[in-house]
Amino acid sequence: MNSQPENPYVGYEYKEIQVAAKDLSLCRDAYENFGWLPENPSPADPGRGTVTLHLKRNRKIINKMELTRLQRNFESCMEEIHQMKRAPGQTATVWALGTALLGTAFMAGSVFAVTGEPPRYLAMILLAVPGFAGWLLALPVYRRVFRRQRRKLQPFIDAKYNEIDQLCEKGHSLL
Repeated sequence: MNSQPENPYVGYEYKEIQVAAKDLSLCRDAYENFGWLPENPSPADPGRGTVTLHLKRNRKIINKMELTRLQRNFESCMEEIHQMKRAPGQTATVWALGTALLGTAFMAGSVFAVTGEPPRYLAMILLAVPGFAGWLLALPVYRRVFRRQRRKLQPFIDAKYNEIDQLCEKGHSLL
């Protein structure tokens, strides 16, 4: 007779997700709160900076539907955070390119002024100065807009992280 208790069969469902390497710890901790057991992640993809996270969960877990709903909310929050973190760079790029393009337009006007008959040297100088200024100011404009946008969005990003914390807390209480 065997004195050890018999282990019941456990069927698992499996999931693989691509996670930014910097978010690996957050995702591992969060998915555990939704009933997933993380396995060893694949090595980081150097070109994309992502890691494949392998997860498994008991198929017959209690409150599976509610945990899945909370998990989807978590994934939605993570996507919103990624979008908000990308937004300052995108906005700053548009402003910097607009500044440089305006400088190029002034420079084109300067070239047309000097190549016309008769050459208009004063117009060339008056148009070249803002042209060079537009080119030189593109990087400072980028930096300023980027910092301003990042400061503006930081409270919203922090609120999303707080929402993620609440979702994980609810999920953990259901396990």
